[in-house]
Amino acid sequence: MRILHLLNHTTQSNGHVHAAVDLACEQSRLGHAIAVASGGGDFDRLLVRNGVKVFTIDHRRKALTLLGSALDLRQVVGDFGADIVHAHMMTSAVLAWPVCKLAGIPLITTVHNEFEKSAILMGLGTRVIAVSAAVGASMRRRGIPAEKLRVILNGTIGSARLANRESIAVTLASPSILFVGGLHPRKGLADLFAAFDLVYRKHPQARLHIVGDGPFAQTYREMVAGLSCREAVRFEGGKADPFPWMRGADIFVLPSHADPAPLVLPEAREAGCAVVATRVDGIPELLEGGEAGMLVPARDPDALAAALSALVAEPEAISHWRARSQYRVDHLRIARVARETLDLYDEAALQLGRKAGSVLPRTG
Repeated sequence: MRILHLLNHTTQSNGHVHAAVDLACEQSRLGHAIAVASGGGDFDRLLVRNGVKVFTIDHRRKALTLLGSALDLRQVVGDFGADIVHAHMMTSAVLAWPVCKLAGIPLITTVHNEFEKSAILMGLGTRVIAVSAAVGASMRRRGIPAEKLRVILNGTIGSARLANRESIAVTLASPSILFVGGLHPRKGLADLFAAFDLVYRKHPQARLHIVGDGPFAQTYREMVAGLSCREAVRFEGGKADPFPWMRGADIFVLPSHADPAPLVLPEAREAGCAVVATRVDGIPELLEGGEAGMLVPARDPDALAAALSALVAEPEAISHWRARSQYRVDHLRIARVARETLDLYDEAALQLGRKAGSVLPRTG
């Protein structure tokens, strides 16, 4: 099968990009002919190393630019001989829709999040992938027909992007609590700081490490400076690979207010952390409904503090939840995501009366 992935860019800072790059490299590993067309970025070299052909398509949202980009995309689709176009962002979907119509090939779109009103444009796809059941339900409510939608839960374990990562754990004093993510309100950091202040009062030996960067970094530093726990909170900054920090932490915490299917949770589980996260969007699905991690209500610092305190107070509890993090963890492997996605391509091709061109049986 000849598959063209389309996205705005391939820069490392975007989780949508991570998911698309992981999928493209895995499909290439399985023996399919894969290309990625984007505005370019950090992951282009990785793609090429993994046998993925890279094209440049300008995704800047200017009328004349997009018109030229649509013509460029039509040329790429023809030259590459694509059987499938898979768009991962809204601009990509709008560019691809007329091109796929003219070429008579399926357009697959992936809704990585549904926060923006324009996410409804992903409904242009012949089939629409939702990265969690929660995202799928949201898109159905917004008018995308159920017969178009398929849920393929995010998973990243075993991906080429993570193949050569550093496996030596960063040394952190126990009990250590780790957050990894963007520093903005949607991630619930204000709740985490309030909760940790309560934890620290009972357990002054606890330490909280914040790995990440974002527009609210200074705001959060100032917030923590006014708390009694300020000496126990470490802002570590952004890391190209946070996995060594996960390997070194006792507890991974994700206090999000909204999070469609965060890739950081499969990574934290792979690292063997005890996990505490909020019961929102796709988070429960990634934690097996609470079997693989503790779930607490969002926007509830008291409940978050109680869960963290229960772990910090008992090393045996941390060990218990570390072991629980491995429950069905193989379901979060990129191989499963690729297999389910390839099956969906076949389904979409058959709808258009085409025969998908699989070059190898899809195993593993």
